[in-house]
Amino acid sequence: MVKQYETVFIMTPVLSDEQIKETVGKYQKLLKDGGAEIVDENNWGMRKLAYPIQKKTSGYYYLIEFKSEGNLIAKLETAYKRDERLLRFLTVSLDKFAVAYNEKKRAGGLKSQQKAENKNRERKEEKTEKEN
Repeated sequence: MVKQYETVFIMTPVLSDEQIKETVGKYQKLLKDGGAEIVDENNWGMRKLAYPIQKKTSGYYYLIEFKSEGNLIAKLETAYKRDERLLRFLTVSLDKFAVAYNEKKRAGGLKSQQKAENKNRERKEEKTEKEN
């Protein structure tokens, strides 16, 4: 059964731009060769880590959202574990709510929805203040 997944991996900060592109390309190719359909990719760039990993305080983050059979995840994570350029990785299965959220976020509709919710909340707060 095809499900939608999201994987994030953190690369060591000492890699050059060329090495980063090569690493990302390796995992894109692994997914495509395994029959996955890449839905979205997001380059988060260099970020500070919450805690040091292998004596490094920053890392290069990259996210890939894809649709695939479940057996590909084990192959992907095995490749992650063998790669010395990666500090950490996480792969999660997305439920229908997470898929809908990601689609709204990509379409840009999420910001307008959040603004509307904030306005509604402000109106309710003003109403309760007037009543008191």
